[in-house]
Amino acid sequence: MQQKENHFIKNIEIKNFKCFDNFKAESFGRVNLIGGKNNVGKTAFMEAIYLNSSEENRDIYIRNIIFMRYVSDIVLDLFEEIGKRYIDNFLDKKAETYNNIEVKSNLDNLNVSTFFISSLKANKNNYEEYYGYIIKNELENKLDAYIKELDNSIEKFRIIKGEPFCQKDGKFYSLNEFGEGLNKFIFYILILLSQNNKIVLIDEIDNGIHHSKLDKLWNIILTLAKEQNVQVFATTHSDECIRALVTANTKDVKTYQLKEHILEDGEIKFIELGRTNGKVDSIIFDFKELENEVAQNMEIRGW
Repeated sequence: MQQKENHFIKNIEIKNFKCFDNFKAESFGRVNLIGGKNNVGKTAFMEAIYLNSSEENRDIYIRNIIFMRYVSDIVLDLFEEIGKRYIDNFLDKKAETYNNIEVKSNLDNLNVSTFFISSLKANKNNYEEYYGYIIKNELENKLDAYIKELDNSIEKFRIIKGEPFCQKDGKFYSLNEFGEGLNKFIFYILILLSQNNKIVLIDEIDNGIHHSKLDKLWNIILTLAKEQNVQVFATTHSDECIRALVTANTKDVKTYQLKEHILEDGEIKFIELGRTNGKVDSIIFDFKELENEVAQNMEIRGW
């Protein structure tokens, strides 16, 4: 049975938000990859979706995205000017610049749970929060199996005394002792496994992950998006990441033989952002169109 997609964003209109003066786009799918040149507005696009997901909690969401953008500055200021500036004052001042924004979509009358995964490294509390759901629903083996898809030397992932650990060669090591790619990969799986009927936003999805692992990452994201009925938006400026998405939906990532698609053509979209006469614009490709563009080595990472 086809799962309902009532909580999916199908279209969006953004006004007076950062680089978006008057922007419209439509026909989003289940999994949406956003590409474009540096500073064209990929992250701002994700933030607008995040703000749109809950009118009731918009003030909180505004503070969240400001914190994600400025956390390094805040920490630096606290060290250099302790007692002169507090985090709340900083966030309040920045939030004043968001007063005139308008974000509208087909979800305007719904509050949909939306999870924004920034390009920053997740902390131990993030892992512990979502791992609780894994334990509650007895998904440890499924989680471990997905992790092995990326690195078959990892035997298990566990939270021990509030800290994330991976087992390798029979011994547990802190997750901090492994590379950034494994850290992010595990966090993505934790989020997707623990969510049903939600929207997940992943900024710079390929950051820190070796290009040879991207097809395996996309294979799992496509699979979980379908199983969990989750809508995914992700950003990239990497040609390898775009190509890996195509590969994951057309070939077995172990044998690279052709296979049945995980998602149908209309369920995967690529949103190319660019500027026309100084204003942000977009071109949206469905999967078949994206596959053709990639096969012809066309440049689709913005203009």
